Amino acid sequence: MKRVRCPKCDNFITFDETQYPTGQSLVFVCPNCNKQFGIRMGVSQLRNRQKDEMPDEHANEGGCGSIVVIENVFHYKQVLPLHLGDNTIGRYMKGSKTRLAIETNDPSMDMLHCIIQVSRDKHGQLKYVLRDGPSNTGTFVDNEILGDRERRVIYDGTLFTIGATSIILRTSEE
Repeated sequence: MKRVRCPKCDNFITFDETQYPTGQSLVFVCPNCNKQFGIRMGVSQLRNRQKDEMPDEHANEGGCGSIVVIENVFHYKQVLPLHLGDNTIGRYMKGSKTRLAIETNDPSMDMLHCIIQVSRDKHGQLKYVLRDGPSNTGTFVDNEILGDRERRVIYDGTLFTIGATSIILRTSEE
């Protein structure tokens, strides 16, 4: 089951997406405000445009893990690969230099919100360090806000929040 939000009153309408083929247009009438609006079934074309804008040097050749963006009212679930070095995370906007751009309508997420630095420790194990961008709304790890210039080592399964978006770190299986 999928749900769409009325653009006028933010009321949710639930429907069975398996009943409709990709590319079909659907029209809904909100039972709350009687606003009529349409959607088109299928996959987002935005991800293809992002891949065109980002050079191939950002391909995940090193297997450094990924971040999982949890679905909420602003966006669907997304899995973005991490790379050695600084991984800038933020809201997608055409021309942005953000390496891990999240497709979202979340107004509380900055275009450059936070950074995960992936490096190797003295034993050759991958190490993940999170820091704020700096952002307007802050970066939260385990419900604690990161201070200015504060860096936090994070591990597999760590939940952190940027704006109204929750993200889980998934480290690589070495």
